[in-house]
Amino acid sequence: MKILIIEDEKGLREVIQQSLEKEKFIVETAASFNDGLDKLGCYAYDCVVVDIMLPDGNGLDLISEIKALHKKEAIIIISAKDSVDDKVKGLDIGADDYLSKPFHLAELHARIKSAIRRKSHNGDNLIHWNNITLSPEQRTVSVNNNELTLNRKEFDLLYYFITNPNRLINKTALAEYVWGDYIDQADNLDFVYSQIKNLRKKLKDAAAEIDIQAVYGIGYRMS
Repeated sequence: MKILIIEDEKGLREVIQQSLEKEKFIVETAASFNDGLDKLGCYAYDCVVVDIMLPDGNGLDLISEIKALHKKEAIIIISAKDSVDDKVKGLDIGADDYLSKPFHLAELHARIKSAIRRKSHNGDNLIHWNNITLSPEQRTVSVNNNELTLNRKEFDLLYYFITNPNRLINKTALAEYVWGDYIDQADNLDFVYSQIKNLRKKLKDAAAEIDIQAVYGIGYRMS
């Protein structure tokens, strides 16, 4: 799962990023209103964590921009302003949760997972697709109740496909989702192809009822 942190305080931003990466999240960061808006306009995330007070704008206005773009990300506000008015306004315009600073990282993690469940999984801890059961929090997959072993990239790809059914997804979008800001480490899109090839073979060998189709020259679609 992929998270965007929009926070201008460098120390806090880095601490949140490192803690989420230890939980196996893909994490990208932005230090300003405009940087955050640019990333949101180009990329997809599972959750956005946004501070209200940014050097070049207000986080509440940024949430309004997210909604205007018809984005589906879960949104969590973090702010030193423990104001009832800010909480009410943030939730009214589309935020899923509000966390006042200072906070425990464990609480932020729990709220992120809860917000993603409510937004993408109808509140369920598990995602079901035919005979496949996927646990985003435990990062496990089973087919017909038999555990299927996937590496980190294969799991992230399967999660992305299952949460975007019947959508044509190009290779660049897949690479950006799985590698995030470290996309250059993937060397080239051939690595995406090899990861998907391995994933499809494992799913086929396990008799998984899923079809990840290659669309020549464009990318992939799961049906």
